Amino acid sequence: MPELLLHQIGPNASLQDLGREGYLRFGLSRGGAMDRLALLEAAALLGQGLDIAAIELPSAPVTLSVDAPQRVALTGAPMLAEAGGRSLQWGASHLLEAGEALSLRPTGRGLYGYIAFGGGIETDLTLGRRSAHFTGGLGRALAAGDVLPLGADNKPSAPPRKLAADNRFDGGRIRFVTGPQTELYSAETRAAFGAARFVKSSHANRQAAKLDHQGAPFAADGQLGVVSEVIVPGDIQMTGAGEPFVLLAEHQTMGGYPRIGAVIGQDIARVAQASVGVELWFEQISLEEADRLYTPENELLRRIRDASEPLLRDPREMNGLLGYQLISGMITGQED
Repeated sequence: MPELLLHQIGPNASLQDLGREGYLRFGLSRGGAMDRLALLEAAALLGQGLDIAAIELPSAPVTLSVDAPQRVALTGAPMLAEAGGRSLQWGASHLLEAGEALSLRPTGRGLYGYIAFGGGIETDLTLGRRSAHFTGGLGRALAAGDVLPLGADNKPSAPPRKLAADNRFDGGRIRFVTGPQTELYSAETRAAFGAARFVKSSHANRQAAKLDHQGAPFAADGQLGVVSEVIVPGDIQMTGAGEPFVLLAEHQTMGGYPRIGAVIGQDIARVAQASVGVELWFEQISLEEADRLYTPENELLRRIRDASEPLLRDPREMNGLLGYQLISGMITGQED
């Protein structure tokens, strides 16, 4: 069986997939990748499905190698990538030869990069999945010296593919919908929340991200009487001091702090990927609009696959090829 060797890897890197559904009643949230779209992008580039697993890299360098040829997909927060002395394009698939070292370095844009492999990562399943869930006590952080089993890549000669660049790593607008506790906040408080400009706090992990702002806290009426209820990913929960936290992949399953609303699924990755100090703001949308925006992940995977392009263009498909400057400099035909 092919193997992957981790020569260097930063803290809190882990193996992640799309998480475990159906365990909320047992006190285990779904977990999985902080940027689910990045996993779907990797699956599209490698021709895989929703069972894909990848290494999640929280903004730290990594160096690894494989002992058999493997395609790799590089997605999520952009990183500088090199292998065998050549630079590799981010948001694309590439062939990694046996023994060739792949090195990645963060760029400071976004927080979570992902590496997936053409043969898949073949670690043992726990509750039907391979992902680590730190708050649930499942799995562990990866460390230098770890060896991970891979499946054989049956399509190593498949042409590499790429995806269009995405801006979800730069903060910006976060869309949210109201919830059962929204009315605990006065109209003035809700208006102030919508007008505020937040920055991502350093107080963030796989469970939640704190957002800081200049201004009055967002207090709810009767917040001390809120009964603990089920938590869902994206919930915007206010502490007793009125400070907002957006709950992420490994959120707690129950909570008694009031929630002003919930971030729609499409924008959770934008919160998770925002670097410390990046600006975010909230825009309330209707439940009807949120329903229209929702796309099942199997359909989203199909759309991403259809939108991907060959990394190297076939000259036979390049219109106006004679208009390209293929040779730079001047040729006179004279000998020196």
